[in-house]
Formats: sequence, C-alpha cells, structure tokens
Amino acid sequence: MPREVYVLVCASFLIAIGYGIIGPALPNFAHSFDVGLTAASFVVSAFALVRLLFAPVSGRLVTRFGERPTYLWGVSIVAASTILCAFAAEYWQLLLFRAIGGVGSTMFTVSAIGLLIRISPPQLRGRASGLWGTSFLLGGVAGPVLGSGLVAVSLRAPFLVYGVALVAATVLVFWQLRRSDLASRADDDEAPTMTFRQALRHPTYRAALTSNLTNGWVVLGVRMSLIPLFVSAVLAKDETFTGLALALFAGANALVLLGSGRFADTHGRKPPALAGLALLAVGTVSLGLTENMWLFLAATVVTGVGAGFLNPSHNAALADVLGSKARGGSVLAGFQMAADVGAVVGPLAAGAIAEEWSFSAAFAVTGVVAAAGFVLWLLAKETLPSKVAAAEDDPEGAAPAEASPAERRGAPARSGDGAAGDDD
Repeated sequence: MPREVYVLVCASFLIAIGYGIIGPALPNFAHSFDVGLTAASFVVSAFALVRLLFAPVSGRLVTRFGERPTYLWGVSIVAASTILCAFAAEYWQLLLFRAIGGVGSTMFTVSAIGLLIRISPPQLRGRASGLWGTSFLLGGVAGPVLGSGLVAVSLRAPFLVYGVALVAATVLVFWQLRRSDLASRADDDEAPTMTFRQALRHPTYRAALTSNLTNGWVVLGVRMSLIPLFVSAVLAKDETFTGLALALFAGANALVLLGSGRFADTHGRKPPALAGLALLAVGTVSLGLTENMWLFLAATVVTGVGAGFLNPSHNAALADVLGSKARGGSVLAGFQMAADVGAVVGPLAAGAIAEEWSFSAAFAVTGVVAAAGFVLWLLAKETLPSKVAAAEDDPEGAAPAEASPAERRGAPARSGDGAAGDDD
C-alpha cells in the first residue's frame, strides 16, 4: 500500500474525531443564543444543505485545479470556520460560520475520494477504501466521547479543539504529499476528462450512485434520526440503550470493513456490494418489526455488517469506472451528492411515514431503497481490473469491448486500470 494512502487515512481520522467532538455541543450551543429548537436544529441542517448545494462546484474545482489543492483549501476553510464558531457572539454568526464550513467540507470530501483513486493501485482499491472508511468510523466513535467531556468545560471548547485537529490534518497532508508524484498532477497532464453524463452511461456507476444514496439514507440519516425515536417509543428504553445499539452498529461495521475491502480486491466488486445491500434491506426492515430488545440489537448488527460490506466495494467500483488518470470532478461530486441526498431526504421521509403510519412502515420504505440498489447492482458490470482483463483475454466468453470516451475523442486510452472505467 502506498505511503500516501496512510497519510489520507490519518488525516481522515483527525477530521472524523473532530467532527464527532462538536456533535454533542452544536445544538446546545445554538440553543444558548435564546433561539427555539427549530432554529437550533437548523444549524445542523444548514451544514448538510450547503454541502449538497456546493458539491457540483467542488467537482469543477477538482477538475480544474486538481485533488490535492482542493483538499487542502477545503480542510483549511472548515478549520477557519470552526474556530470562528467558537467566538460567535450571536446566533446568525454561528449559522453563517457553519454554513461556510459546509463549503469546505464538500471540497475536501470530493477531493479526498479523487486523491484516494489517484494514489491507490487498482488491485488494492477495495482495501484502501476499507482503511479510509475505518478511520472515519473510529474517529466518529471516539469523537463524541471526547466531546462530551469538553462540553463540561465549555460549549465553545469543542469547536476550538476541532479547529486545531483540522489544522493538524492540513499540515499533515501538505507536508507528506507536497512532493508526492502519485498525489500530484503533472503540468503537462493531458489525461481525458470524464463527464458526469459519460459516467452515467456506465451501469456500474449508476449502481454505485444508488448504493451511496442507500448508504446516506440508512447509515447517515435514518440510523441517527429514527432509531433513537424507535428505542424510546416502542422499546421503552433510554438513551443508554440507544448508545449501545449505535455502538454495536459501528463495531459490526468496523469489523467487516477491512475484510470486505480485501474480498472486493480478490473476488470482485459485485459480490460484497450485493451482500451489503441485501443485509441492509433485511436488517432495516427487521428493525421495525421487532419489539424485543435482543432481536432489535441483532438486527442492528446485521445492518452494520451490511454497511461494512457495501462501502469498500462501491468506492472501489467508482475508482474502476473513473480510472486513476482521468479527470472527473463532476463524477466524484455526483457520487458524493447521492449520499448527501440520502442523508437529507431519508430522515425527513422516514420521520413523516412513521408519524403518519408507523415505525414499521418507515423502516420498510428504507429497506425498499436498499432493495432498489440491489437490483441495479445485479445489472451492473464487474469492474475489478483482473476480472475485466481475464474477460478480454477470453474471446469465447467475453463480449467485444466498446471504445472508451477518451478513445472516441481521439485521446490516448488509459492503462493500468483494466479498462474498467472505459466501458460505457
């Protein structure tokens, strides 16, 4: 594994632990400015909304300036805005600074995916994605623990600590990657640009978009919004039990991530993606059908395992479709936006359904979203470079490959990625 991958992994851990640190403080800090609960909650939503709206611009910045500069500027913007939040004197200032942080957040998220694609060898993309995802997960678990302790000191302290963590991440990436040939884009780089429309013609990219929408809907949205309400209203348990359920989800996810990444690099991207979506569908539907706490915890573990199987495989498939040399900021932005849409729409839709009908119906609809991703992955093409190369070497069993977008424009074809990203 290239050294640069471990640099990104360490930086993502610092970012995730910092984000978790401010989690317990942000709503209460907003509420301290004598605003209502809706206004306090909107500070959280504004960050996600700005991320979603700015994602296409971030994609263009990555295409124009490259992954590394966009990453460094993005983390720097979040660092500055977070430190300013610590000194906010009025509610509107806190809201403005968090919204600006959303701009930087989508910049470094989109560019980080691009960097990971650029520096990861094709045969190690699943494992690199697993490492990256594990670092975010561990940081997200450790962050709230530290944040809860800092809140006891001051509601402003978590923002200062998070800002320092982001500055450390920026310095780390700049120092370690400033002379990296893998991470840099040469001045004379004439690699083709893959547009979002071109990528959308690839069935595996369409499948990856849907599965990332599912990931945002289930993992980033419904898990954090609907499960605590279900635990309280149906299981009649307190916040301690909710914390246990979320910890079990995270633990099951972490245990599977690295192994599923290795499996995706060895046996293909489709099998773990299909297994992950199937487990997500079964697990989420089961959550809404049980009133027994032990069965509920078992369903939570199943859902966590499903998320662990899914993430490395669809991230690696995205890398295969794009290839390590192509410029594709809009392709990366579209992938990230799918998760953000799921994270925003999922809790709203599930909450409305639960309020109008039942928790069972809300979890069932969430399962249907995962099932839709499963169907699209059934129709997707395998993009693991070794399997694509084997299919191309077998004239009896392989269909003729289509020309890549670069070849149709007369640009030289990419090499080293098994032509997986060149098949529309």
